[in-house]
Amino acid sequence: MNGDWLIRGRDGRLGVYWPSNDAVLCRAERVPGGAWDDAPRRVGGDQKLHSGLAVGQGADGYAHLVSWRPTAQGESGLVHSTHFRPHLAPLDWLPIGHPNKKGDRTGHPAVTVDAEGRAYVFVRNRGKGVHTVNQKERGGWNGWHDLRGSKVDEELVAVTGESGRVEVYATSPEGVLRWYQEEPGARPVKDDPLPVRAVAGSLTALPTSKEHTTLFFSDPEGTLFARRPGGDPVALLSVAGPGPVAALRCILQGHDCTVLAQRSASGRVAFAAYPTERESAGLWWSESGPPLPAGSRVGLAEDAEGRVVAASVTPDGVLRLARQKDEPGLALSAWAEV
Repeated sequence: MNGDWLIRGRDGRLGVYWPSNDAVLCRAERVPGGAWDDAPRRVGGDQKLHSGLAVGQGADGYAHLVSWRPTAQGESGLVHSTHFRPHLAPLDWLPIGHPNKKGDRTGHPAVTVDAEGRAYVFVRNRGKGVHTVNQKERGGWNGWHDLRGSKVDEELVAVTGESGRVEVYATSPEGVLRWYQEEPGARPVKDDPLPVRAVAGSLTALPTSKEHTTLFFSDPEGTLFARRPGGDPVALLSVAGPGPVAALRCILQGHDCTVLAQRSASGRVAFAAYPTERESAGLWWSESGPPLPAGSRVGLAEDAEGRVVAASVTPDGVLRLARQKDEPGLALSAWAEV
C-alpha cells in the first residue's frame, strides 16, 4: 500500500483500505468513534485488480484510490476510484491509462490531491523515469506528462503541502529525487537531487508547516532521517524495523507534535513523538501491542474528537486499533481486533 490507508472521512468516521488477492477492500466506523462494519466491502465493483494500492485524500475528505488492473495478456492499465464518505460505496474503477500508452505494470502508483480536489497520479514508466496524470477541474483527466528522471526505484511518495502544492519523491542511485509545483495547478518540476543513500521503499512525506514538507527516509545502516527542502538531513534514531514509517502531525498536551510509528523488528508496533520540526529535541521508540506477522502495515490518524488512532492490518486482513486515552502524553488503549 502507498499513502495513508487509515483516514478520517468528512463525516468524521474512520475508514481503512487494503489490497486482498484481486481486489481492494474497505471497512469503516458505523458512527464516529463507534463500532465498525462487521465485514469488509469490495471497492469498485467486481473488476479484478493486481496487488497494490495507492491512497490519497483531499482537503474535502474524499479518498482517491489507484491500482493496476489486467487489460490483456501481459498488459495492464491504471484505474481510479473516488470514495466520498466511508459509509458509502466507493465509485466504480475507471481507467486512467498507462504511462507508456500500453504495456505491463511499471511501478507502484502514488496519488495525492491538490487544494482544488484534483487527484495527481505518479508512477514510474518503462524507462524508469516518472510520469504523471491529473484530473481536470471539471471532470475527466488531462494527458500523461513525462517528468523525466532515470533509474528511479518503483515506489514513489506523493504529498500535498499545506500550501496546496503537490510534491512527489523517489529514490535512485543519485539519491532522493523531488518534483514540486512552483504554483498551484502547474506541472511539477524537478529539484536538484539530494545526494544521500536512501533505502528504496523507506520514504514518507508529511506536511509540517505552511512552508515545509518533512521527508523521512532511512539509510542502509538503519538510521532514520528527517529533511526539509533547503536543509540538511537530520539523523533521528535507528529505525524500529523495515519499510517506511507512518507519520502524523497532531496536538499533544497543547503542543504541535509529530508522531511516528513502525512495525519493529520484534513484530510489535513502535511509536516515537517529538515537537514538529524540532528534531533536536530528541525522540525514542516505545513498543506496543501484540507481535504482527511480516508484511503487516501500520497507520496513524486522528479521530473525530482529535484523538490519535493507530491501526495495523495483517496480510490476511486482520485489523487492530489502539486509541489515545484521556491521559498525559501519547497513552494508548489496549489494541483491539475490530
